[in-house]
Amino acid sequence: MTSPMPDADERKSDVKRAFFGRRKGRPLRPHQSDLLATLLPRLAIDLNAARPGDLRALFSPLAGEVRLEIGFGGGEHLLAAAAADPGAGFIGCEAFVNGMAKVLAGVEAQQIANVRLHFGDAVELLHWLPDGSITRVDLLYPDPWPKRRHWKRRFVQDASVAAIARILQPGGQFRFATDIADYAAWTLVRMLRSPDFVWTAERADDWRKPWPGHAGTRYEKKALRERRAPCYLAFRRR
Repeated sequence: MTSPMPDADERKSDVKRAFFGRRKGRPLRPHQSDLLATLLPRLAIDLNAARPGDLRALFSPLAGEVRLEIGFGGGEHLLAAAAADPGAGFIGCEAFVNGMAKVLAGVEAQQIANVRLHFGDAVELLHWLPDGSITRVDLLYPDPWPKRRHWKRRFVQDASVAAIARILQPGGQFRFATDIADYAAWTLVRMLRSPDFVWTAERADDWRKPWPGHAGTRYEKKALRERRAPCYLAFRRR
């Protein structure tokens, strides 16, 4: 793996990162539009409200812990994780309207009650979340922005690493998966230089194989079909 270092544009962007990427793809089906108008408001986190003293109270019944998935895409991993652990609360963040519509359809079809959603930029959500309120953050197959001039658009930057550290409980996990070797190296560099995290890998299989109980995504399946090797990185909050 290469180890890309930050350039001036990345250092400047560390102060505040704007959302980059598409907001909408194919036209929505009528029922998907209905779900955005009716179900999303019931599940959406109100970032205009004050931070809750106990984030677990967003869920009824009270969640045992709260986990966050940033950029859930089609929602396959988020829905599977929430269904597998109904005692935990799951917050999913996605700015792509088609992805949000898909996860809402899954919540309705599977009658999942322990999911809350943020339709927008993850940076806004990270800023709102209370200190030490999350036990795990998943960032799976984010846009790699492969061109050097676009590296500042990658979600993993020093500022976002610090923001994730703030919201994680001591001992909490940040998990990152990608099929792009350059982005894996980029992320590893930024996580290893953070004073807040420890890389948990002890052997090569720890980053070559999925985590126990990992539910795949459509992007992962595509990578495997096209013979790109995924990389799974896990870090523990000090």
